[in-house]
Amino acid sequence: MTAVSFIAEAQVIHSPVAAAYVGLGAYSKRHQDIFSFTSNQAALAQVKNIAVGVYGERRFMLNELNNFTAAFALPTSSGNFGMKTGYFGFSDYNESQVGLAYGRKMGEKLDIGAQFNYNAIRISGYGNSSAISFEIGTVLHVTEQFHVGIHTSNPVGGKFGKSQDEKLPSIYSFGAGYDASEKFFFSAEILKEENQPVNVNVGLQYKLLPQLLARLGMETVTSSAWAGVGVSWKIFRIDVAATYHPQLGISPGLLMLFNFNQREN
Repeated sequence: MTAVSFIAEAQVIHSPVAAAYVGLGAYSKRHQDIFSFTSNQAALAQVKNIAVGVYGERRFMLNELNNFTAAFALPTSSGNFGMKTGYFGFSDYNESQVGLAYGRKMGEKLDIGAQFNYNAIRISGYGNSSAISFEIGTVLHVTEQFHVGIHTSNPVGGKFGKSQDEKLPSIYSFGAGYDASEKFFFSAEILKEENQPVNVNVGLQYKLLPQLLARLGMETVTSSAWAGVGVSWKIFRIDVAATYHPQLGISPGLLMLFNFNQREN
């Protein structure tokens, strides 16, 4: 019988180093996109078109730390449905996740969302292990410009192996966003991961042109800064992003979005 042992409190799937970049827009009505629901599933309620997005990142320029995320959103009259998949690692060690999400408007002021995840870890020569987890979130639109929300990931459960001794960490966050205009958006988020220090993410987005945007931000727990630029053309958008860690170096990333049935500017 093969025994599988994993590091306790391992987080599946590893968030991209630029996770705040990808999830920027969760607390916005004017500047959100399909990846916003990966930060808070309630943001899925604001998706107006069928959309697909993919993001790839080479963490600290290492092949062994590749990170890939894909997302899909389907708006319906009964609420909006989404799917997220992720992969981190390489052939000898990797983590993967598949999540099914749902977001719905509860009137003009409140959006809610939830997501159920299947998480897996594979270590070559040792075997596989999996766990089920879930996430819930809300976004309150205080005004047309100011939005706040809370998000919880894996508050209970999410344990690996037959002994159930190892589990995914619980993560709690509070976020706020301000839509200053059609061009400018600012967001801040406070996260507390189980057995980890409090992390603060701040970010902003500015549209230099309707087809050109820039993003900039940082997180306090690692003192890492991230930035990127995005170019839109009809239903397609591509972003080139990167984050910089003072000791470990740069992590480049590429994001692509497709918004179907979207009206052209």
